[in-house]
Amino acid sequence: MELNSLPSKLLENAVNEMSSLPGVGRKTALRLVLHLLKQPREQVQRFGSSFIALRNEVKSCRVCSNISDNDTCEICANPRRDRSTVCVVESIKDVLSIESTGQYGGVYHVLGGIISPINGVAPSDLSIEKLVERAGAGDINEVIVALSTTMEGETTAYYLYKKLKDFPVQLSALARGVGFGDELEYTDEITLGRSIKNRTPFESVFGHR
Repeated sequence: MELNSLPSKLLENAVNEMSSLPGVGRKTALRLVLHLLKQPREQVQRFGSSFIALRNEVKSCRVCSNISDNDTCEICANPRRDRSTVCVVESIKDVLSIESTGQYGGVYHVLGGIISPINGVAPSDLSIEKLVERAGAGDINEVIVALSTTMEGETTAYYLYKKLKDFPVQLSALARGVGFGDELEYTDEITLGRSIKNRTPFESVFGHR
């Protein structure tokens, strides 16, 4: 079947939408759509409704900006988490990656991206000032900057260091088990877990600049 001449406009529309997802080409999209077409109507309705509910009802945690069903996410609301230790990450995917290691018991701060002039992302586009407010509130003992070791990630980390270095908090960076150019999302759990446990003082990485 030629993908440019599908027998149904409804099928074509569904394939177009499915192929708009990252990493999904038109052949894969067609296979997925045809699979859904074979499923009971009720199952497909539940499938679609789950994404609509997610888009309409999911919230951003008022404390750390993680995704949540409530105003405060489960991690921030968990009394067993160490609220005095905050791990700063680029995205929600990084929260999931670190949580999967089972090596971290603190809380998080999700920036919502990294500084990237070439992509038009400035510090004001990220939740950096919210992090500064948290540091200034006096309840934080340590801030761990756990950003990808790309050029943009290093630039963002240095910017955070300059913003936070005068606060009475310990600033830490991931140990160099995560190689330069790596993104946390694709770092294996053992390496990432060790990088968190063996984190180093931020001054040893950026203090010389």
